[in-house]
Amino acid sequence: MTRLIDKGSSCGAASRRGFLAATAGLAATVLAPGVTLYAFGAEPPGRPKGEQASAKVRWGLLIDTTKCADGCDRCVSACRDENGWAGTSGSAETRPQWIRKVTLTNPANGAKHELPVMCQHCETPPCVDVCPTGASFKRADGIVLVDKHICIGCRYCMMACPYKARSFVHEAVEDQKPWAPRGKGTVESCTLCVHRIDSGRLPACVESCAKDATGAMIFGDLNDPTSDISRAIATRASTQIRADLGLNPGVRYDHI
Repeated sequence: MTRLIDKGSSCGAASRRGFLAATAGLAATVLAPGVTLYAFGAEPPGRPKGEQASAKVRWGLLIDTTKCADGCDRCVSACRDENGWAGTSGSAETRPQWIRKVTLTNPANGAKHELPVMCQHCETPPCVDVCPTGASFKRADGIVLVDKHICIGCRYCMMACPYKARSFVHEAVEDQKPWAPRGKGTVESCTLCVHRIDSGRLPACVESCAKDATGAMIFGDLNDPTSDISRAIATRASTQIRADLGLNPGVRYDHI
């Protein structure tokens, strides 16, 4: 997971270094033994040597809500299986959930339809702005992530996220995936399956939707006008959730 960070965060480097020094003991106890992140700046698995996350690319999703069948949770199941967040204990508010299905109701006529909601991978992510340690960060290619090594579990990012897309790990974690390190006392959210992207594959939710469901998701480079996602957005009236906030999410919805 290459950490080439967008420098737009409002937290100063000096203040972060001081905060990290004061909380080093906490940060060191977060992850389970033997579970580590890819070294930041190292070559991610599957990517050609010398090639790193680049600002020339901005990864995004377009979700056609008319194809998102009521009751279908293939995207949720695929994400859960791929990244190992299948905890079932606790209340709905405390269970980890990187992606969830929500139901929208038209107040005018009562019409309802469902759609998936996950981290929106904002161009100007408020979670990054409020993080005191720099654990929340945005890669150069627009993917918003959490560095579990320096997350202290303050949950400021959870309060700042207008999409309620982040979860706090309340219990000890077992049977972790090596590409998706998790730890009690840390915050987590959708990574767009960054380990898959870095090896030239699709996110698990997109792959599962195309194979086992209705193909409601299009994934690709928003900066490439010839990509499938850019062509679709150019011809459809897609919507950003809470576009009024000016965050420019990388996840778009069609027919909301």
